[in-house]
Amino acid sequence: MKCQVKEGHLAQGATDVLVISGYEDENTLPKAHQALDDALGGQLRELRSNGEFSGKNQESALIHTRKTLPAKRILWLGLGKKKDVTLDRVRQAMGTAFKKVRQTGAETFSAPVFATDTVKAPASDIAQAMVEGAMLGGYRFTHYRSENEEPSKEIRTMTLLANRANQVSGMKTGVRRGEASAHATSFARDLCNHPANVMTPSRVAQEAQSIAEDFGITLTVLESKDQEKLGMGGMLGVARGSQEPPKFIVLEYAGGRKKDRPVVLVGKTITFDSGGISLKPSENMEQMKADMTGGAEVLGAVRAAAQLRLRVNVVGILPATENMPGGRATKPGDILRMLNGKTVEVQNTDAEGRLVLADGLAYAARFNPQCIVDVATLTGACIVALGQFAIGMLGNDDALKADLKKAGEQAGERVWEMPLWEEYFEQLKSDVADMRNIGGRGGGMITAGMFLSKFVDDCPWVHLDIASTDWSSSERPYISKGPTAIGTRLLVQWLINRSG
Repeated sequence: MKCQVKEGHLAQGATDVLVISGYEDENTLPKAHQALDDALGGQLRELRSNGEFSGKNQESALIHTRKTLPAKRILWLGLGKKKDVTLDRVRQAMGTAFKKVRQTGAETFSAPVFATDTVKAPASDIAQAMVEGAMLGGYRFTHYRSENEEPSKEIRTMTLLANRANQVSGMKTGVRRGEASAHATSFARDLCNHPANVMTPSRVAQEAQSIAEDFGITLTVLESKDQEKLGMGGMLGVARGSQEPPKFIVLEYAGGRKKDRPVVLVGKTITFDSGGISLKPSENMEQMKADMTGGAEVLGAVRAAAQLRLRVNVVGILPATENMPGGRATKPGDILRMLNGKTVEVQNTDAEGRLVLADGLAYAARFNPQCIVDVATLTGACIVALGQFAIGMLGNDDALKADLKKAGEQAGERVWEMPLWEEYFEQLKSDVADMRNIGGRGGGMITAGMFLSKFVDDCPWVHLDIASTDWSSSERPYISKGPTAIGTRLLVQWLINRSG
């Protein structure tokens, strides 16, 4: 779908569907809608007065204009009460709008920038949110369906209407950012929707190579022998039970000045997690194809940074492997020596993500980074603590945590901080090694974060646990059922903010 910006008035532009918004506590039609209502013979006022449209959040009404306006139809969307409208509510509204527009068979639609009178954000940010909502609301994964339902017409063009000429430039910037962010998220969803017999570590490396070639990014892939030479005991320990060779993938995007130290993103990339010898229950195990979501999101974020030519140096690290049972698999009680020399007693092979991330974080330190952010479907404890609407955040730097929290609010992918107090390390102490890889039932998300903290030294670092948000059992306005890739737009927005 092509997204564009034009200066124009609602009543003048030709389009298949004109999308407008209304509030629940709006007593009169805004001035911009009055010209539409006059052309329609008072239909908008009538819908309001008879209660067919009250402006409640996610409510909608479709009106056929019957050639009284250049637009063939008007889709009226409710945003709820003015005080409750946020950037993410605008994003949700556009996700809903896209689905309803597609149902009409329309090929084009237009919309003014929503909620400029209620959302405390520039028109560029609102335009970005609208594009993200529309593009992600239209996401579908049909790669493996041999008998599709009769395909509907695809929407070819979305046009955002600027009231004034001086809005156009900022809105175009917002559209570009929205497109890059949505493409990155859809890309990550696609990777996680592919089954594990297709999306192997080798295939992830191929996807990274394609991004590197398309955007001029430096790619390094460390094979098993390279990992052995470096002493990546965590990576190799997790990979032992699998027939698929592990790949340690490193992408370097140089968008900033040569002298600028990079930011490093590390993403857990377990392409299938059976639990290893500590085998998971069979129920919902098919969802473990998405245990690579962190790595997919890092790939998507690096891709978006390059697409937008952000003025920042970014390194993306993906420790990619399967976690499988087998004759050579790591066993409970085994001891692994990690890249930084620390030893870990493996008491549960299903706590494998922190083992590959440990080597990823230790490797990240070699770039002398400004900061490190890792993202991972790490703990079931995160789901218990936060449900499905917040990402768990732990870290050692208050400024970095604040920046990520701000980006999460902007992106509608919010974080919730958990404590990272040294007392929690008592639960990780081992009788035979420097530490063990689990800390018992209490504070599972926190002890996992505490484990990772031992591999970043003094570098500013934040860990994002996306186990609570990475999979949705139902479809929401712009969140797909299945892999959600929530966290991708947070990372992209954070990089945009750092780029200035």
